[in-house]
Amino acid sequence: MHGGLSPDLSKLDQIKSLPRPCDVPESGLLCDLLWADPGRDVQGWGENDRGVSWTFGADKVSEFLLKQDLDLVCRAHQVVEDGYEFFADKQLVTIFSAPNYCGEFDNAGAMMSVDETLMCSFQILQPAEKKPKSLLPTRI
Repeated sequence: MHGGLSPDLSKLDQIKSLPRPCDVPESGLLCDLLWADPGRDVQGWGENDRGVSWTFGADKVSEFLLKQDLDLVCRAHQVVEDGYEFFADKQLVTIFSAPNYCGEFDNAGAMMSVDETLMCSFQILQPAEKKPKSLLPTRI
């Protein structure tokens, strides 16, 4: 997933049947798959601070995994300080691979590998040190 879960997602086959290419609607399944976020203080579905889609609680992650017979939701879409961050008792992981995102955050990036026994491991990409800006002109 890119964003997260949706109250409109009942079967994974719904994702396969989404038309491509397409414009992203302001609400509904496709919008939620791209924009929904986990919320630590949320039970069920809640308003999203982004102004679009939903936040979802750990209960919705557990419900989704049980219904779909899955073990883990992997998502991106959100800057996390260490490059990856678990949610809902390690039932969901956010992976963000861009260190020092947009030069605005001092976050690490991460990549996740899954081996043949389904063991997950992470490679951390540390942000580069910021070079001080010179006050002297580079050309005279």
